Amino acid sequence: MEDLYISEEDRNDLERERYELAIERIREIPGEKVCGQRLQRYFDNMAAFVLSVDEAWQVVESGRLRQMTMEELQTLNRKLYEDILPERYEESYANPEYAVSCLGESIGQMLSFLCAELRGMIPAAFEQNRFAMVIRMELLLEVYQACLCAAREEDGGEDGKRQTEGGEAQTDTAAEDVCGEVFPDTEQLRQILYWYVSDYFEPESCEKVAKLVCPERDPALQIVMDSDLTDLRYLYYYGEYVTENELRTAAHLNRMPEEKIALMADTYTEGYRIGFEMGNKDISIKKTVNVRYCLGFERMIRRAVHNFDRIGLQSTIYRSGANIFQGRSVNKNGYFGANPNKQFDYDHREDLALVLNKQLVERRLECMRGAFEQYKEQARAHGGPAVVEIFGEKPFVPETKEAACRLSKKQQKLSVEYASKAGAMQNVYIPGEERSFTIIAFPVPEIGAQYEEIFDDIVRINTLDYKLYQGIQQRIIDVLDQGVTVLVKGSGANRTDLTVSLHELKDPARETNFENCVADVNIPVGEVFTSPVLHGTNGILHVTRVFLNELEYKDIWLKFENGMIVDYGCANFPSGEENRKYIKDNVLFHHDTLPLGEFAIGTNTTAYVTARRYGIEDKMPILIAEKTGPHFAVGDTCYSHAENVRVYNQDGKEIIAKDNEVSILRETDVGKAYFQCHTDITIPYDELGELTVQTKSGERIPVIRNGRFVLEGCEELNRAFG
Repeated sequence: MEDLYISEEDRNDLERERYELAIERIREIPGEKVCGQRLQRYFDNMAAFVLSVDEAWQVVESGRLRQMTMEELQTLNRKLYEDILPERYEESYANPEYAVSCLGESIGQMLSFLCAELRGMIPAAFEQNRFAMVIRMELLLEVYQACLCAAREEDGGEDGKRQTEGGEAQTDTAAEDVCGEVFPDTEQLRQILYWYVSDYFEPESCEKVAKLVCPERDPALQIVMDSDLTDLRYLYYYGEYVTENELRTAAHLNRMPEEKIALMADTYTEGYRIGFEMGNKDISIKKTVNVRYCLGFERMIRRAVHNFDRIGLQSTIYRSGANIFQGRSVNKNGYFGANPNKQFDYDHREDLALVLNKQLVERRLECMRGAFEQYKEQARAHGGPAVVEIFGEKPFVPETKEAACRLSKKQQKLSVEYASKAGAMQNVYIPGEERSFTIIAFPVPEIGAQYEEIFDDIVRINTLDYKLYQGIQQRIIDVLDQGVTVLVKGSGANRTDLTVSLHELKDPARETNFENCVADVNIPVGEVFTSPVLHGTNGILHVTRVFLNELEYKDIWLKFENGMIVDYGCANFPSGEENRKYIKDNVLFHHDTLPLGEFAIGTNTTAYVTARRYGIEDKMPILIAEKTGPHFAVGDTCYSHAENVRVYNQDGKEIIAKDNEVSILRETDVGKAYFQCHTDITIPYDELGELTVQTKSGERIPVIRNGRFVLEGCEELNRAFG
């Protein structure tokens, strides 16, 4: 552990000394031949990578980065990421399958994890974060030393045993594999990784919280505000991977007139402000907003930062997670460049399985609490995220690899426990009833040849007349509020047959079940939503094809009994077991079940028709896709952690359907009330047979039939289909 009480100057001197010692030792690795051939090849490869990141460090530190030509910057950028690009990944140690095939199961998994963790040095080099560089170099050297000791011990005697077929060592010392190569004890390596993770959770947690709530902590803001955005070299100053998507996006925004950039940024920031207003939350007590975006949108983000300043909010910007402490995911959270290989992120999303136990969960929570305590004033003044999402990239269909780390059932329960407690803890320091958010999405050039036309149409969709939709949606809500249940049935190949139970309104003149959602927290406009009653919510939800958090699902179905998932499946893989695991890992997030947390009706037929016209339905983000039909969210309700805030529609009626039978447990046992996930699944209009309100008297009032709105007063919504 670091000594937290030394001066900043002494700390910097110590880190500099550690850095110089580590890099000098790493330079010696390729010339040494103590380890066997396969291990030596691995360590030579890791040393070469670290030395290439050190070169990047020197370039940034000396100021040469901003003097490099575009060609030089592109060469540097590719060199740092080429090892995990799809065309190289099959023979990369970052690929668990390749590492295991070379080094055996246990050793291969751990050394593949180490390879992935070393990649966390790339952002550290560009941020000049010497500490983050040092701890990863020292981890490499500690693992290398364990292998050296095993090899030298074998040279001095015959105490090693042969390795099992899967790579497990059978002794407490060194072991040979069938080819006679000496490997260190797997438990020794596991302990090295465990203490690395345990020891550095504290400083990494502090850094993570600081970047969330302190505006001055991330250099990305300086790039956004001070760079010449007409000189696209600035995209390479982050250290993120850069492709034609980011370059063409930035070039496209540079060609836009200022009024269009203003329209995009103003819609985004005004949505954030209105979110506080509609949620009956006081934005004046907030001092910061977390801005999240993809590289290429800096011109819009710069305008947005100025807008937030005028509201009284300073912008915080932090990089999307790229290491074991922040977690890896295909779905990025923060600012980010191109994803060099989504399969790499998918393969390493559960690397924590190598070390996760009850003690580590407690350690993580302890470190998180300490970090929030250190920045508790800044945390209380934090308003929440303002997110710019992108879409249009080639759909990602992951490959499930046996060699990748997977959480055991016990570890899955620990992971769920941690997520629950961490969410509750964050809510103490950044109270849910005081924070809000907004999300807006734009396409990237990979969406196709009509990129610029699609971009313009999405800007139009994001800025539709919310007053028009507000009136139509109020008509739908007035009918829904007469209902006891809503029946939703699919058509054609869609097998949906679901009855959704609604809360009883005690005072219909003053109360409503559904929120009239205009363009605020979820841009664009176009939905009414509620938290349904779980008891009486029964049936099958089915969609023939959908993308959730960037993963594709074919013929996904969920069965509900009294609002809880009791069975599920899809058709992605040959076996039912694989399909169930895919859903449990990525939709249920290791929970045994989840409640139906939201039922909504999307009304943005313009977005639906636009997607059909360009043939981009499979590329639309859930943010827009959820507005193109009825959708259902599994997990927490939309009012998670803010159930006690009184919220009203524009007609003055209070929204009373904010809890369900699970979330209400927060009053007695908060650990059982929340799941820290909320995944929307939309039935597109062309798969929808009917959506009918069933009243207490037995009357059936159709809202949608065969994919068209049939409720009187909603005719305008069908115009887009014409």
